[in-house]
Amino acid sequence: MKHQLEADGIELFFGARKILGNIYIKCETGAITGLLARNGEGKTSLMNIIYGSLKANSSSVRFDGITIAKAYKRPELLTYLPQFNFIPASLSLKRIFNDFEISYPDFVAFFPEFKDSENMKIKKLSGGQRRLVEVYVIIKSNAQFVMLDEPFSHVMPLHIEKLKALLHTEKQHKGFLITDHMYRQIIDASDQLYLLTEGKIHLTSTTEDIERLGYARF
Repeated sequence: MKHQLEADGIELFFGARKILGNIYIKCETGAITGLLARNGEGKTSLMNIIYGSLKANSSSVRFDGITIAKAYKRPELLTYLPQFNFIPASLSLKRIFNDFEISYPDFVAFFPEFKDSENMKIKKLSGGQRRLVEVYVIIKSNAQFVMLDEPFSHVMPLHIEKLKALLHTEKQHKGFLITDHMYRQIIDASDQLYLLTEGKIHLTSTTEDIERLGYARF
């Protein structure tokens, strides 16, 4: 059975400036939904509104048609990877994987360079390695839907490809909403794409659409 996450009628103003205007976006389990936007266009604000951590001027967030005002209180429904490091620097990888109830050996099977790092504190990792751990544990969460904000930031290309493969495995039983300034990676990973520009959102199906809307050239 497919599940749906919908955000509808999203309006956000910062003072007199309209950031988001009557936004509608839909994600489904079994699919990766990509969100393209330039910096400052409101993609992080949109994710925070969906998550319930930012109050919009108006909004409706629904899971299978049922309105949920504060999705962050329902981790079985939705989890969120923010742009910034969110795992306390003092925690060891062993503690992190135990806390998230995720198998460390399975992680090592994907990323064998971490084989002897289980007792290492996450602050000792490089920026890319630290991000990789954070992205992995969020992707592997038990939530029906997962939002990823800049999951590929500072991550080496080989690891990005492995993360994209993991996304396609995990989407069999959950839905993803992902955004990143590395837009070609988002286009490659996604089953459907939205483009957010000038406060409006567009469902796009081709690179020609993306060029026509002025986001990028291919």
